[in-house]
Amino acid sequence: MRTKVVAGNWKMNNDKKESKQLIKDLKKSIKKEKLKNTRVIVAPTFVNLSSSVKAAKKSKIEVVAQNMHQAKNGAYTGEISANMLKAIGIETVILGHSERRTYFNETDETLAAKVDAILENKLETIFCFGELLEDRKSDNHFAVVESQLKNALFHLEADAWKSIILAYEPVWAIGTGETASPEQAQEMHAFIRNIIEKQYNKEVADGVSILYGGSVKPANAEEIFSKPDVDGGLIGGAALKVEDFTAIIKAI
Repeated sequence: MRTKVVAGNWKMNNDKKESKQLIKDLKKSIKKEKLKNTRVIVAPTFVNLSSSVKAAKKSKIEVVAQNMHQAKNGAYTGEISANMLKAIGIETVILGHSERRTYFNETDETLAAKVDAILENKLETIFCFGELLEDRKSDNHFAVVESQLKNALFHLEADAWKSIILAYEPVWAIGTGETASPEQAQEMHAFIRNIIEKQYNKEVADGVSILYGGSVKPANAEEIFSKPDVDGGLIGGAALKVEDFTAIIKAI
């Protein structure tokens, strides 16, 4: 049975006090939830990671990082390495978010190097990818997604996929209020699983959790999560409100 995952990407939101309070409220809100085979994840900003890890101790909440650099150390002003994250208790890193690709010019080549660094340091990644609106309109969305996965991940050995969670995020549905229909999400997730099976084998394809991200909210979460190849969600804005995030967690 694949692990279900509900991950909240807080992006550049919440100061230290707000982050600790949100974790405290979330701990209380989900304390009595059974969460069978389900992981609850939050990704605060770098400066709040350490305090958030402490705030989440002895709870069902995992704290992860939003990004990291591929180098071990060096003259990379403003960047954070895998060792720095591990030293404060971080075990999982989000990579490849469309905002990183768009605003910070992250390429498939860069992301492949970051994934390699993740695995070398025995960390786990939530790897994001997805098409632009023009790709969807031109019926090129499958080719774009396949290219992103092949270029960044298909150089890996099959065993490496035990440390990878995929997050399909159609860029046109991130922060726009637009959402892929449950049928569109399922269609793409099934396609993703199929190309992984072709590259590796059925065991790898069936074992990897594939999350959907793109304006998931309490009103649509249950229907999206009900699809057979959707294993949870990478949540943006709704993860900043404890009531909404809790409702989405319960929907899985």
